[in-house]
Amino acid sequence: MPPDLWSLYALMLKSRLLEEAVAMFWQDGLISGEMHLGTGEEAVIAGVVAHLREGDAMALDHRGTAALVMRGVDPVLLLREMLGRPDGLCGGKGGHMHLFSKEHLSASSGIVGSAGPTAAGFALASQYLRPGTVAVAFFGEGAMNQGMLLESMNLASAWNLPVLFVCKDDGWAITTASKALTGGDLNERARGLGIPASEVDGLDVSAVWEAAGSAVERARSGQGPAFLRARCVHFEGHFLGFQLIRLVRNPFKEMPKISIPLIRSLLRRGGAGLRERLSGMKTVLGAVQSTRRDPRRDRDNDPVRRARMALPSDAARLQELESQVEKEIHDALASALEEVPS
Repeated sequence: MPPDLWSLYALMLKSRLLEEAVAMFWQDGLISGEMHLGTGEEAVIAGVVAHLREGDAMALDHRGTAALVMRGVDPVLLLREMLGRPDGLCGGKGGHMHLFSKEHLSASSGIVGSAGPTAAGFALASQYLRPGTVAVAFFGEGAMNQGMLLESMNLASAWNLPVLFVCKDDGWAITTASKALTGGDLNERARGLGIPASEVDGLDVSAVWEAAGSAVERARSGQGPAFLRARCVHFEGHFLGFQLIRLVRNPFKEMPKISIPLIRSLLRRGGAGLRERLSGMKTVLGAVQSTRRDPRRDRDNDPVRRARMALPSDAARLQELESQVEKEIHDALASALEEVPS
């Protein structure tokens, strides 16, 4: 049976619009601290979450908003939580990285790699309490260098736990290219632990849906864990407000903040020699040029746009769907900003 592209697109669009609203709140100063958005991951999340049923569990990383809203968590509760309000999902104490919903058997954490042991725990409980259910762990490729994640994969393999490990690989470990930090092949790491591994285009929701369906069914039927590596992008970099991306998007506003200190350091007496200073400036300018060519700036790498273009031609249905999702998010924003009753 082929995937329901309309339902998948609706999930992705809802997530995108919600996170764009979160970005707006953050930029207006209503949300404090760092903000890690999942814009660019929507196809990965939707393609997996679409296979989950009641009783299935999710262990999430610090970009858990998309998975939670797609799983059915009230967006108003999510927004109020990020605003630090006592009527938020976790009483305003979790922010955007530490979100929990007992009703949905979902938990997120800002600790890199922690989705592994959390999912293994969920899966162990599934074996005893909810046979036929599964757990999913979402994490970035940088987490594959964390011991607790690999230990959890080993345990899941040894105990035949019903877990799907989903690696969202954007090629970056914060601001360092992952290939400079990671040895070997991630799929082979999983296979070395006895876990079947597959790789998919994480920008193609249909491809993710197909791959995830096979892996989830394997876990449900008692055949043990699986590993799915999905290559994707993060449009905002590691966190919202990433300076190089801001610079490329708005050079006239941002460039003086970098160029003026660089020129001053170049002309300053004492310190490093001129050659070293010029080398440092070259490194900075090289990073800017690299960002200009970054895949995150290519509209063709937008999974939501790609999902929309793949829909069957039906303008009236598309308009109705998008209007409905936009209204839902608009109403959630208005409700989230309402004052707490005294």
